[in-house]
Amino acid sequence: MLLAMLPAQAAAAIDKVLVHKAERRLEVISGGQVIKQYRISLGRQPLGHKQQQGDQRTPEGIYSIDWRHESPQFNLSLHLDYPNLKDRTAAYKQGVDPGGMIMIHGTPIDEEYPEWFFKGLDWTNGCIALNNADMRALWELVPDGTLVEIVP
Repeated sequence: MLLAMLPAQAAAAIDKVLVHKAERRLEVISGGQVIKQYRISLGRQPLGHKQQQGDQRTPEGIYSIDWRHESPQFNLSLHLDYPNLKDRTAAYKQGVDPGGMIMIHGTPIDEEYPEWFFKGLDWTNGCIALNNADMRALWELVPDGTLVEIVP
């Protein structure tokens, strides 16, 4: 009964969030074990690492959740600290803007397109999207500061 009164992050120590782009799967890891997994959608150009602003790719690498937001457009969202130093250095060498505002978020709250419309579709501008029920569960499970590893 005591656990029910503790914040979500105190109930289970989360090691990291692991995103498998090719499998369109997000895993929550605690104690070295997968404790939750969710189906995800990616950017419209899902192959390869994000190189620059507007390429619609989802980055690959190690990031962390640095803040969260309740959005009227995408329900709940967790912001990743992309670009990291490696991303900024690569973009600088190429003379491009690495972009930013990469989030893990829900689906749009829009009467024109129901939530089921987005299932199995890579539709974001580079973010990682979950259905809204899964996003609510993830929001409650992972604290700010959680590592997020995104692999091809």
